[in-house]
Amino acid sequence: MTHYEELPAELSRRMERDLAERTPSPYAFDEKNALRRGPNPHDAATVWRPAFIRDADKILNCPYYNRYSDKTQVFSLYKNDDITRRSLHVQLVSRIARTIGRALGLNQELIEAIALGHDIGHTPFGHTGERFLDELYCSHTGLHFAHNIHSVRVLDEIFPLNLCLQTLDGIAAHNGELELGEYRPAPLPDFDAFDERMRACRQDTGNISKLVPSTLEGCVVRISDIIAYLGKDRHDAEKSKALAGMTFEDTGIGTINAEIVNNLMVNLIENSYLHPYIRLDERHFAALKAAKQDNYNLIYRSERVQNADDTIRRMMSELYEKLLSDLHAGRQSSPVFRHHIAYLEAPYYAKHRRMPYRETERNLIVTDYIASMTDDYFIDLYGFLFPDSSLRLSYIGYFDGGNS
Repeated sequence: MTHYEELPAELSRRMERDLAERTPSPYAFDEKNALRRGPNPHDAATVWRPAFIRDADKILNCPYYNRYSDKTQVFSLYKNDDITRRSLHVQLVSRIARTIGRALGLNQELIEAIALGHDIGHTPFGHTGERFLDELYCSHTGLHFAHNIHSVRVLDEIFPLNLCLQTLDGIAAHNGELELGEYRPAPLPDFDAFDERMRACRQDTGNISKLVPSTLEGCVVRISDIIAYLGKDRHDAEKSKALAGMTFEDTGIGTINAEIVNNLMVNLIENSYLHPYIRLDERHFAALKAAKQDNYNLIYRSERVQNADDTIRRMMSELYEKLLSDLHAGRQSSPVFRHHIAYLEAPYYAKHRRMPYRETERNLIVTDYIASMTDDYFIDLYGFLFPDSSLRLSYIGYFDGGNS
């Protein structure tokens, strides 16, 4: 039997009064304090288009935003419109986070900008692709690739969009794989401190786990990332037949997406309203961790999810070495020049970039290119460059493998 928790009546009445009086939280981020990397009059806030609305617009119009629609969330190689792609995931994170933000009196525009941009640096094939690209990049340079840090690179360097520091910081610190019972913002004085944190994360991925958002809004997005995928991934597992008759235990927050989302949001709002932190109580936090572990055991480590991992690893390795060779040889006919470098040298972006893109270190160019690819593009590019290879990735169609 499903169970949906509700806010205590007294808290609901207090929130209604505060909303009616338009009383913001004293801990909401004030847009007057937003910092941009460069002084550009075009980016100046106006009464109808303040700083973080501009940031959200910039992210939505970033050329790589379109590519969310063909990037794996969890289940790769399925032709099934009901299985979540990364485009839906970022919308769900945004919706959940803005609902929580409204209830807590926080800056919803900042929340939206962070949520829409948080995964824009993700690779094809989800965390599998991310892991393999990190291995390749590190083996050549000693530096690391992580999708949250690369999302900042996409929006701050590959496309120099001049986003606010608070937006970029929330994106960098969003890592939804690292759950906490309580999130308290960590001070971030300026872009110099932020840039140093990004360098430290590229040098040692252990530093990523130390990142904490500098705003409550960033903290809301971080916990919303978990809330958004925890139950939705179960829904997708059922659609893909990956569960093979297995069922989830109710850890205390429900077993289906609607229950999990509602019950975690209610508890989070109840324990965070007008406080300088975002918090779940001990029971709900323990339930969240246990439910997340269930997802790992029954979904993420399942054969249906990992069955193509070895093939993806080998294909990505061959692509990486081929593209790197083309760069070293200066083969202008290579897709890395025609589809990637030329694309990023469009006059508008070249005008604002801090250095010409083709002067970027070559391994980083290859990493940028592979990370930007959708699943379909990756497969087509591999087939184009290695037409005689025996390595192939095949999609499960609508009428194959249990999807019918």
